[in-house]
Amino acid sequence: MTESVKLIECPRDAWQGLKHFIPTERKVEYLRALVAAGFRHIDAVSFVSPKAVPQMFDSEEVLGLLGRNDAVEIIGIVVNEKGAERAIATGAVTTLGFPYSISETFLRRNQNQSREENETVLKRIADRARDAGLQVVAYISMAFGNPYGDAWSEAAVADAAQMIGRMGIQSVSLADTAGAAEPNLINRVVTTAIRDTNGCEVGVHLHSTRSAAREKILAAYDAGCRRFDAAIGGLGGCPFAQDELVGNIPTEEVLSALAQRGIHLPLAEALAAVGAMNSAIAEEFTGEKTTTR
Repeated sequence: MTESVKLIECPRDAWQGLKHFIPTERKVEYLRALVAAGFRHIDAVSFVSPKAVPQMFDSEEVLGLLGRNDAVEIIGIVVNEKGAERAIATGAVTTLGFPYSISETFLRRNQNQSREENETVLKRIADRARDAGLQVVAYISMAFGNPYGDAWSEAAVADAAQMIGRMGIQSVSLADTAGAAEPNLINRVVTTAIRDTNGCEVGVHLHSTRSAAREKILAAYDAGCRRFDAAIGGLGGCPFAQDELVGNIPTEEVLSALAQRGIHLPLAEALAAVGAMNSAIAEEFTGEKTTTR
């Protein structure tokens, strides 16, 4: 995969909200198919309470069956030190992903943490990752505004990204958790974050309707973003949006948008087969159909 742009495929985010449990073997089969298709950065698992996210209770088993591949980045999401310990112990996770936010309400609902507690835990996890030789990506959830009325500004997002960078964390991903950001806002926030983080990798994790996805991707790309989270078929997404069509940015749309800027990632040929597997999972475990094009 061309590394001038980093595409992170996110089956973990696509799967975690599904009503029915996906058998461990099906998850492993799908992850292997992603690797075979050429994906080299995969948000694969999370290490959180099974009461909160039952779909991810088998994360250790999934990674044990998948096996380690030094050519592939495996991201494991953690929200506390216990989760970080579990992820590190697998020997397969290469990057710890941690949800941060400037929205106090989001943090209380998602992680039962205040902002101060969230920053403290992030620092401890960054230290543990460093000691274990792992990377960290911090997701700034609600980076483009929030539905709670919490204070928000472009400057506050940039300040948060700066704070994360000062911890020695290598990557920040700006998340449009509510899926409501317009392209011009995405462009402004990404531009400011990149300008103010002094070399920290700044990516985006966007939610969108499929019809609006390409314009949002291009807005981020034109602002200098070279890291994009996506999910084949756009499966998964925002629990806060009223529009059921709002979901993860489809990988297919990212590839198409990047092609408009002359960036061609060698995934298209294998994408149809993986997309068929993804559609089968979606239909079997949600009753929902996705399309790959």
